[in-house]
Amino acid sequence: MKAAGLSYCDYGFHLILTNPTRQIVEQELPIMVEQGITSVKLYMTYDPLKLKDREILNIMLATRALGMTTMIHAENSDMIDLIIEQLYEQKLGDPYYHAVARPKVAEDEATYRAISLAQLMDTPILLVHVSSAVAARHVRDAQTKLLPIHAETCPQYLYLLKDRLKSENFEGAKCVCSPPLRDSQADLDALWEGIANGTFTTISSDHCPFSFHHPLGKQMGLKDGVSRFTDIPNGLPGVETRLPLIYKGAQEGRISVQKFVEVTASNPAKLYGLNTKGTLAAGCDADIVVWYPDEEVSFDLTNEMLNHTCDYTPFEGTKFGNWPRYTISRGDVVWARDEGGVVGTKAHGRYIHRVKNGLRQPRGKFENEWIPQYKGRIPGVTGGKGHPPIEDAAQKVVGN
Repeated sequence: MKAAGLSYCDYGFHLILTNPTRQIVEQELPIMVEQGITSVKLYMTYDPLKLKDREILNIMLATRALGMTTMIHAENSDMIDLIIEQLYEQKLGDPYYHAVARPKVAEDEATYRAISLAQLMDTPILLVHVSSAVAARHVRDAQTKLLPIHAETCPQYLYLLKDRLKSENFEGAKCVCSPPLRDSQADLDALWEGIANGTFTTISSDHCPFSFHHPLGKQMGLKDGVSRFTDIPNGLPGVETRLPLIYKGAQEGRISVQKFVEVTASNPAKLYGLNTKGTLAAGCDADIVVWYPDEEVSFDLTNEMLNHTCDYTPFEGTKFGNWPRYTISRGDVVWARDEGGVVGTKAHGRYIHRVKNGLRQPRGKFENEWIPQYKGRIPGVTGGKGHPPIEDAAQKVVGN
């Protein structure tokens, strides 16, 4: 494993599945589970990655039986492709049109469809980086029906608006991500409310940085003075600012401190099968973030204050009232802000062999008299093979 001995912190992997052949779904997915990779990410958009509904259903059949967390990027690819084609015909290629090409309705429809597929297969799913208030309502409605639906959002959808994409000198490219930034403060407020009421299980960074000035970074969308938003690499830097931005929401009264801990630590640990993480209890890893006393720290963020190699932060100028002072990993201090930052070593990080999803499980209830059957290999089931009804297989795997 290439990361061995080169990571300052513990790490694990998600699997991105783009070619779900029968061999992969029935034989190779069980191997991933045995290797401690218990989450798979699926895309409903992006030509090299997107899957058909039938392919998603086949994967859900397997992930349900195997106890994996199924993550879904939900946007309607056909809607997006049509809008892009027409925008380019009108010679509209500036960064702002990235948001025009990916409207909220494209996310809303795909979110509802993903939930429907999961309902048919009785499969727990996580809808990743939700940005739309309507999509969040679809999730909430499904949860009120006790469907095993989880949702994730990100700080950029809680703080930034799409007007940033209009910045001069191509600077709007710094905020190109997918789904795109949304329209108004009402959109941001709706997502904060979704965190407070439990609609969102987790908040992640969706950290995917591309430097603005690098020729293989955001500048790829600008050739000979002509902008093409589809050539701008999608993604923002955000792993270092995620916790402070969500804690800022707690300081401002948008969410409780308890909810902050849930969506940034305890819920992700359960969702992704990190059974020694996310809680302070005997037998668990002493992974702790120590903050300054409130009101002791106050500053406006600049990119120079951060430790990433990206040449900008989309949160430049954001006012913070606190920041992590120490990071403790498995009992060792690995970050000390007042002592210059990183004090740990690359040899510290370990690969985490993850277990099954510890949150919402399949209900064992299907929409009609048809009961799907998973024909793949199931780790932990006697003989490792066989074709038990899917609900029996799920119970055996979850019970491991």
